[in-house]
Amino acid sequence: MFVNFRRIRRCQRLQLLTTCLVLSLLMVCWEQLDQNVVNHVRSYSYRYLDNRFTFIKESFTIPQEEALSFSKYRFLLDHRDKCANQDVLLLLFVKTSPENTGRRRAIRSTWGNESFIRHILGANVKVIFVLGAPGATPEGLTESYKAVLQQRLVREDRLNGDLIQRDFADTFHNLTLKLIQQFHWAHANCGHARFVMTADDDVFVHMPNLVSYLLEEAGRGVADFWIGRVHRGAPPIRDKSSKYYVSREMYPWSTYPDYTAGAGYVVSGDVAEKIYRATLRLNASIYIDDVFMGICAHSAGVAPQEHVYFSGEGKAPYHVCIYDQMMTSHGHVEDIHDLWRVATDPLVKQRTSGFLGRLYCKAAKLALLCKPYHFNTYPCKGAFA
Repeated sequence: MFVNFRRIRRCQRLQLLTTCLVLSLLMVCWEQLDQNVVNHVRSYSYRYLDNRFTFIKESFTIPQEEALSFSKYRFLLDHRDKCANQDVLLLLFVKTSPENTGRRRAIRSTWGNESFIRHILGANVKVIFVLGAPGATPEGLTESYKAVLQQRLVREDRLNGDLIQRDFADTFHNLTLKLIQQFHWAHANCGHARFVMTADDDVFVHMPNLVSYLLEEAGRGVADFWIGRVHRGAPPIRDKSSKYYVSREMYPWSTYPDYTAGAGYVVSGDVAEKIYRATLRLNASIYIDDVFMGICAHSAGVAPQEHVYFSGEGKAPYHVCIYDQMMTSHGHVEDIHDLWRVATDPLVKQRTSGFLGRLYCKAAKLALLCKPYHFNTYPCKGAFA
């Protein structure tokens, strides 16, 4: 039998080169693999096998005087009588930044229009924009720009009466202070609201669907109610280049307690009160606000509930069958007016009702939501809801 030694050597060289290439790629990508794979394995092992969240609660508990330091900031703008002597179905806080004037204007004229909600939907919803003081300004702008921006906010508030502002810097790392501000304000000024919601200012809320849903839930006398897009077993991000980076000194454990995406979630009034009381005894130095919300809720014995039509970080598909059940969708700025117009059109209900309409929507949602790759809006099971 004749053997071609030159061909064997050529194959060996090819195998060597392939092995070197694979090893090089592994070396380059190892840190990313460690973050995305190993951390998730550790996270789920901790959550389901060890499950020592009691230690997290104990570690975050601090003296009340120290906990109150996170809410010591004075009000620059406030409306304490916003809910006075009114039956409020929903108190809705919109997290915004001082410079996002256009976003606030768009929300007031679409899904956050209190007059529309009251007269057309028959519900009393109070929409409040929550912000800090002008903080990290763009490069090249002076302190005087912050003063000008604050003057604009004062004029905007005089016109609309819906801004609540405290004098901490409005930055990403102060989002937890903004969360505390919301629940403390709700406790002091609107404790009788049946539901409390928090949302980003680039979130679209399908208010007709949400109001209908909350009215139905309120009729059942709900308690311990907390719905949104739930993150279960999420690990801390240890990559220092990420804005979500959390050091081991700040949070040494392998996973967070379950929490809902901060883009938009709803709690019942009793849960809002429990969160308020939790903030009076927990260390709020962790600056990821939705994670801190999870820590507070866990310490209060409240668990989040998944609602398949609350969005995560992505936009919901633009489709009539999605609009029929949509609650929130994330990442809307320029298209908010168009989306409001098409999503709340009465023709949506007509086209999606009846046997043929439901059959069509079942097929459409299967195609839109049940994709083989990660799609961070509504899960596949939303097609069967």
